[in-house]
Amino acid sequence: MKKIVWSMFFCMMALLPAQEIYATFHVEAQKSANLAFSSSGIVESVAVETGSAVKQGDILSVLQNDDLKAMAEGAKVALRYAQLDYERQLKVKKIIDQSQFDQYAFKYENAKVQLEYQKSLLDKTILRAPFDGVIFEKSLEKGDVVSGAMIRTVLKIQSAHERKLIVEFDQKYHAVVKAGDVFRYKLDGDENAYEGKISKIYPTANAQNRKVTAEVEAKDFMVGLFGEGTIVAQDR
Repeated sequence: MKKIVWSMFFCMMALLPAQEIYATFHVEAQKSANLAFSSSGIVESVAVETGSAVKQGDILSVLQNDDLKAMAEGAKVALRYAQLDYERQLKVKKIIDQSQFDQYAFKYENAKVQLEYQKSLLDKTILRAPFDGVIFEKSLEKGDVVSGAMIRTVLKIQSAHERKLIVEFDQKYHAVVKAGDVFRYKLDGDENAYEGKISKIYPTANAQNRKVTAEVEAKDFMVGLFGEGTIVAQDR
């Protein structure tokens, strides 16, 4: 009996009328970032060009940093000797004054902090890819001067394949359209028909054009393209 009831329920759901809601969209990268140096200096090298594919952590550009490298090496040496002094004092801790031992412990801990500080300064002269992607804009060359006090974007990166359609539809359907609804669409100038599902609906409507915005996941479309389609929403 239960099986019959559930079967009838699903049949009724399938017969519910669906609304086809007109919507427009444009294509954006799923991920994108404007990259800049937070340190000042002269550009020593640039490892990418516009269109270069990169992996997360790849070095994209480096500032001249020989002085910081030397200071980091000096901090390593200071830490090594501070550690030796500390370990020697640790062996005779029971027979020396506590305040004297604390001085060696302080020097050791401080040397570790100084090394990490010098490493952080050095790391700021190296620009790395924050995620796998493609460089789509480049505005620096070897020899350029950059300033950490006046941060400017030098490279722009976007996800290589993952895209999102920024879909807009009339606000009067805000209670009808839900995440999971099917979106059937075409790109301008492309006769092929595509289909995706709404993954996200923005929580506010645009007061200027009275539109609600949603997102649909896609792949490999050129960023900046636009098109139109219909949202297939069940009558709820």
